Amino acid sequence: MAQWTSAMGAAQLARLLNSQQERPAGPGTRRPPAYRSLADGIRLLVLEGRVPVAARLPAERELALSLSVSRTTVAAAYEALRGEGFLESRRGAGSWTAVPAGNPLPARGLEPLPPEALGSMIDLGCAALPAPEPWLTRAVQGALEELPPYAHTHGDYPAGLPALRAMIAERYTACGIPTMPEQIMVTTGAMGAIDAICHLFAGRGERIAVESPSYANILQLMREAGARLVPVAMAEGLSGWDVDRWRQVLREAAPRLAYVVADFHNPTGALADEDQRRRLVDAARSAGTVLVADETMTELWLDEECAGAGMPRRVCAFDPAGSTVITVGSASKAFWAGMRIGWVRAAPDVIRSLVAARAYADLGTPVLEQLAVNWLFSTGGWEQAVELRRVQARANRDALVAAVRRELPDWEFDIPQGGLTLWVRAGGLSGSRLAEAGERAGVRVPSGPRFGVDGAFEGYVRLPFTVGGPVADEAAVRLAAAARIVESGGTGAADAPRTFVA
Repeated sequence: MAQWTSAMGAAQLARLLNSQQERPAGPGTRRPPAYRSLADGIRLLVLEGRVPVAARLPAERELALSLSVSRTTVAAAYEALRGEGFLESRRGAGSWTAVPAGNPLPARGLEPLPPEALGSMIDLGCAALPAPEPWLTRAVQGALEELPPYAHTHGDYPAGLPALRAMIAERYTACGIPTMPEQIMVTTGAMGAIDAICHLFAGRGERIAVESPSYANILQLMREAGARLVPVAMAEGLSGWDVDRWRQVLREAAPRLAYVVADFHNPTGALADEDQRRRLVDAARSAGTVLVADETMTELWLDEECAGAGMPRRVCAFDPAGSTVITVGSASKAFWAGMRIGWVRAAPDVIRSLVAARAYADLGTPVLEQLAVNWLFSTGGWEQAVELRRVQARANRDALVAAVRRELPDWEFDIPQGGLTLWVRAGGLSGSRLAEAGERAGVRVPSGPRFGVDGAFEGYVRLPFTVGGPVADEAAVRLAAAARIVESGGTGAADAPRTFVA
């Protein structure tokens, strides 16, 4: 019986391999043999989760044709991978990917490191900050005081607690977007919201247009739901969307859904202006596409010019009838990732359909956490906690920018006005190879291709500003060590990472 559970076509694998960038070898530098480069490329794809474990690889002859190399080169690469434990084969069944015994299975998203690994590894993979105390403790205490009446019920509220739905609707109305509680559903984080929307609107095989790059975990969620992703390139720098390109894609591909992050885009940090928002909503309406606007970063503006009226109006403000835009919000980025409360704002009939479908998913969101968020909203604690979050993120951003510019002066990036991430062009180095070398140097960093479709953005890494002060300095030192490993062809040895306690 074959041990593989999926198959990787020769053309698809060749695209992923060809996307991997390597800096040209300098004078006197010996290039590794072709088979070694090919084996390393496949190993990197497996370690990053971009080629799944237990995926059947193409036959040697097929891959050789797609890569324009000899079959001997592919055969030698496969043999090297078998010797290292990254490939298994059986006569008549082919060859499939594996991981050596004792190695953790690669993550396909951006899971945070377990707490026990944080002493020696600086984690730049997860764009999340510690809780803004004392507001988390106060919110939980306030929730406990409000809990007794709910404890006498069954505890299942598929649409969310009525008090929290009303409070969220009131907050949209205060922004100039009239909203009724019937237009709100409370979810288990933004991921839960988008998962529910995808299942309702985009069945297996449906097209979903996405920004390119886009948030890695959402892309993976959509892939696993069976969606066909249609990437749309972002405009240059931090200037938001290329709306003409969006209009063309929506017209020609006719995707059922489009997913966008207008406010401090993850990973680039871009902020779409009002004209772009208006034009994109018009284009989606004309194409019959449902536009999902992710607002999880909206309140994380860091520069004063974005304060108050400096922020563009919400995307849903340009869809007063509610027929085109579905908005997703969350407490996880602006407040704390451990507070798994999100919400959907949409037309009442859409909310009813989402609530009805929820009976076959998770039934509802935890009551205590909903009460905690409602306490924050109703007491003014939310605004004070988010302001504390802005102060912390601003200081972290400035520290990380200074450290990276000092240690890696040829890396390029624009400084966003908000959000939690820097999108960095890594001086011509492979982001995948930097991610692997970073593990050896003691810093975890996600590579650019995790945020793209079919191997795009190999020359990038994402750096969240979730560390500051001496930790940001040390992170940049370790990134520079990882860069030296990559520049030396992977033969250089990084200093053993020091245990670092912030």
